[in-house]
Amino acid sequence: MKDVDIINVLKYEAVIGLEVHAQMLTDTKIFCSCSTKFGSEPDTQTCPVCIGMPGALPVLNKKALEFIIKTGLTMNCKISPYSRFARKNYFYPDLPKGYQITQYELPICEHGYVEIAVDGEIKRIGIIRIHMEEDAGKTIHEGEGNYSLVDLNRAGVPLMEIVSEPDIRSPREAMEYMKKLRTILRYLGVCDGNMEQGSLRCDANVSVRPAEQKEFGVKTEIKNLNSFKFVEKALEYEIKRQVKILEEGGKIKQETRLWNSERGITESMRTKEEAHDYRYFPEPDLVPIIVDQKWIDEIQASLPELPDIKRKRFVSEYGLAEYDADLLTSERPLADWYEEAVRLGGQPKAVSNWIMVELMRLLNEENKSIEGCTLKPKQLVDMFKLIEKGTISGKIAKTVFEEMYKTGKDAEDIVRDKGLEQISDEAAIDKAIDDVIAMHPKEVERFRAGEEKLIGFFVGQVMKLTKGKANPKMVNELLKKKLS
Repeated sequence: MKDVDIINVLKYEAVIGLEVHAQMLTDTKIFCSCSTKFGSEPDTQTCPVCIGMPGALPVLNKKALEFIIKTGLTMNCKISPYSRFARKNYFYPDLPKGYQITQYELPICEHGYVEIAVDGEIKRIGIIRIHMEEDAGKTIHEGEGNYSLVDLNRAGVPLMEIVSEPDIRSPREAMEYMKKLRTILRYLGVCDGNMEQGSLRCDANVSVRPAEQKEFGVKTEIKNLNSFKFVEKALEYEIKRQVKILEEGGKIKQETRLWNSERGITESMRTKEEAHDYRYFPEPDLVPIIVDQKWIDEIQASLPELPDIKRKRFVSEYGLAEYDADLLTSERPLADWYEEAVRLGGQPKAVSNWIMVELMRLLNEENKSIEGCTLKPKQLVDMFKLIEKGTISGKIAKTVFEEMYKTGKDAEDIVRDKGLEQISDEAAIDKAIDDVIAMHPKEVERFRAGEEKLIGFFVGQVMKLTKGKANPKMVNELLKKKLS
């Protein structure tokens, strides 16, 4: 929406709240023993409970309850000692029972918050509630016929819904909030955060109001955003769309919209008049949930060190820059990999540099995470030892590192098999220097005339002649003697 003047946009303030759905990382569904494994053949992970056969009774998965309590504690929520499930009634082909089991007036977690960093400032985003519910199935539209297929493998998969306060004021803040939630959930091991597979997705409620106005404007809801980029882009578009309507004297309709990523616009799905009346009522087939304080305390004691605390510790304990610590703690397996390398004897800053530059480059090229990396922390530390002993140079180490990454072999084996040992023999280096000096008489003359910066040229030529194997320190020292 390029025709919306940026000045007009600045006259307004956006008010955004997110409803984030996270699939819990349990082995079985929330109310039955069917597998939650992704990618199986359609309708092979179902039973009478999750497809809603008459008389089939649900039983709550205790692991799902534990996961949501972990999440609530981490996000500073009050854990309710008494909560219960409700039926959310609506008809859709992928909802086999004709209702969804969820939580309504008595959720398990309430009144929490998380903090995000935007432009160097910390902002607190309130959380209204976190509750449990079951997922629906999946409707598949394919082929040219006027029909759809339904896969019920996902029906009954455990979800947690994290509902924020309307504290978010920009698409950038919304994206950072989503990233923060994903990091926390992955640290806890309660959700894999795979947005492409739908394990993490969100609905966004957004309205705009004049910058000085306290009352909220009329909101629209954007459904099923499943990437950080889509969250940001959809909100940017919707804010501009609403501002344009208001500037032209129109009124915002309260409606549900969908993000069309191909066209880069939001499109109307249904208006308020078409919205469902869900007719919530308590779920009669499940007893209320009673959580005692002893169990809550046990779960609290089992929580891992969280990313914000870990990041501060990396800065203070290892002397890392804020940026480096932020990247290294963005994923728990990456932070663990780093600390294991340091524990085995790697210098903290050296380990950080090799991870940030070389390892991340190789992982990104293959679109891999650290979990899929065959290179182990001990192998990096062993390579450092070869550098310290003078067996290999820092330049050759990059070749060794890449080979370790690709093959899983140890550095010592690679150096031996490929003949990469550093040349530290003074006579051999002396001969290479003599050859370089003989090949470049003009540069020698210029150096002796005062162009001392040419020392770098000569070092480079010696390294080239020795295929990068010459000891750089010895090359520098012997060159200066020869050229002076």
